[in-house]
Amino acid sequence: MKERILKELTNIEKHNNVKIIWACESGSRAWGFESKDSDHDVRFIYCHDINWYLSVEEQRDVIEQPIDKLLDINGWDIRKALKLLRKSNPPLLEWLQSPIVYKNIKEYSKLLIKLIPGYYSSQNCYYHYLHMANGNFRDYLRGEEVWIKKYFYVLRPIFACRWIEKINQPVPMEFEILLEKTLNDKILQKEIIKLLNRKKSGEELDYAQRIPAISDFIENELERLKNNKPAKSKLPGYSDLNEVFRKIIYNSHRTN
Repeated sequence: MKERILKELTNIEKHNNVKIIWACESGSRAWGFESKDSDHDVRFIYCHDINWYLSVEEQRDVIEQPIDKLLDINGWDIRKALKLLRKSNPPLLEWLQSPIVYKNIKEYSKLLIKLIPGYYSSQNCYYHYLHMANGNFRDYLRGEEVWIKKYFYVLRPIFACRWIEKINQPVPMEFEILLEKTLNDKILQKEIIKLLNRKKSGEELDYAQRIPAISDFIENELERLKNNKPAKSKLPGYSDLNEVFRKIIYNSHRTN
């Protein structure tokens, strides 16, 4: 599958006349709770040559490929990515920490990664993950019969909120790191790991009776987390972003 992904990325560069500077896995495979038949969610950041940015008209700043059962692949232009980094966009922060990287032009990506501490907002990230946890809980885990695999899509954002409370740094992608660092209840940890192993083994985690220990924890945590008030942060300026943007497009222009 990796060969196909790399081929797709090369084709995207050729057909769109862009340079991909970072491409990674996102979603369940990067989070660490994929099933055997999980698709690959590939995300990338790219740049055009310098003339593309010197246009009066607004131009499309995303590239999206048709989705099939095995591969979902799309990316953002570098200017869009930097604008979202200014707002501490959690998906972008996750991409730049992904444990599965398909393409990495280090002279460019290191500039992006170096920006993260200055633009990280605990408040923005906290409310993003809390909203995600509440939405997935409401849609899939209410009642006596629940969609079992969706436990992970509520637990991970809950653990992300706990990470922000405890460590106050960008949230790592890996579910097991979040579990280990934010949950001290060893009995509950074992229950969650048992469920994780079932999912990874390929077992269909469809609708079934709720798991009391996990459901009770989720309900109590969502109630607690909604009353938490993360520290506000001032929206940073553009100067560092502009500097990185210019370096990337100038260098890309010279090497195209």
